[in-house]
Amino acid sequence: QVQLVESGGGLVQPGGSLRLSCAASRNIFSINYMRWYRQAPGKERELVGLITRGGITNYADFVEGRFTIFRDAAKNTVYLQMDRLKLEDTAVYYCYGGVIDGGLTRDYWGQGTQVTVSF
Repeated sequence: QVQLVESGGGLVQPGGSLRLSCAASRNIFSINYMRWYRQAPGKERELVGLITRGGITNYADFVEGRFTIFRDAAKNTVYLQMDRLKLEDTAVYYCYGGVIDGGLTRDYWGQGTQVTVSF
C-alpha cells in the first residue's frame, strides 16, 4: 500500500510559480513509477511528467521547459516546480505512484490539488 498526499496548489497569476508536493507513505525508491498528471475541466487526465527511480525525468511537450520534477528522498517526497504558468495550466494536479507487485503494477493516486492560473 502507498498513500500519496499532494499539497501546494492554489491561485496564481499568469507568469507566476507554484511548487506542488507529493508526500509518499513509504520510501519513494520502493515505488517503481512516480508521475504527475493533471485534469482540466471537461478534459481527460493527462501526463505532465515523471521521474524514474534513477532520477531521470521526462515531460509532456506542453511543459516546454517550464516545469521541473525533483525529489527529496529523506522526506519521501516528489515535487513539481511550475514556473511561467499559463492560463491553460489550470487543472487539478495528481500524483501517481506505480508499484510492481507479482508481475502486476498497482496504481496509487493522491487526492489531487487544484491549481488555478488567473488574472
